[in-house]
Amino acid sequence: MTSTDKSPVRPRRIQGLDAEQRRARRREQILAAAFELIAADGYVNTAIEQICQTAFVGNKAFYELFESKEACYLALLQQQSERAQGMVAAALAEVTGDRDAVVAAVIGAFAHSLVDDPRVAKVTFGEASGISAKVEQQRRTNRRWAAQFLESLWRTQGFVPPGDIPHLYPIAVSTIGGLFDTVADWLHTDAGVAGDIDTLIRDLTVFADIVNRGLSAAYPPS
Repeated sequence: MTSTDKSPVRPRRIQGLDAEQRRARRREQILAAAFELIAADGYVNTAIEQICQTAFVGNKAFYELFESKEACYLALLQQQSERAQGMVAAALAEVTGDRDAVVAAVIGAFAHSLVDDPRVAKVTFGEASGISAKVEQQRRTNRRWAAQFLESLWRTQGFVPPGDIPHLYPIAVSTIGGLFDTVADWLHTDAGVAGDIDTLIRDLTVFADIVNRGLSAAYPPS
């Protein structure tokens, strides 16, 4: 007798996860392993086989998700950038008070996102430069987001008057470069080695304050 049961076949679940969930978990495992190894040994000295062993996945699983070590590192840079963006955006959403309080909250979140875990700065600062054109493009994309965020902050907090301000975005790009270089320099000082983030936040705040005052002077309200 032929069965007429037309009920749909349920996707196979392993450890309570379907195929897409397992894929997402493997991706997170691989990125976590790559982050740990690159922070410890550098990009050049980290092999795909090491990443797979640390992540407890096979090489086949790696290549199902990433076509190369470079692609894995690009995903890692993007992951860290999104984490930092989230921290800064959350700080901006929660802060109350005048624009100095806003700047202090944003600067604090920016600093904490980069140095609370020393490995973040090493992976994103120490390794990103000079690997490949694609990695440099990703690094520049992250910097451009930061510059656009800063330009928006200047406008919404009244550091510049409304309307078209010439050269504002290039100024934001230069300012972001200065902020990142301040972090990079701090990492190589005694304060950085000791993890004295208050010193870093002070230096970043002083730099941002000088730029903000310069903008207000150059573009006074009409």
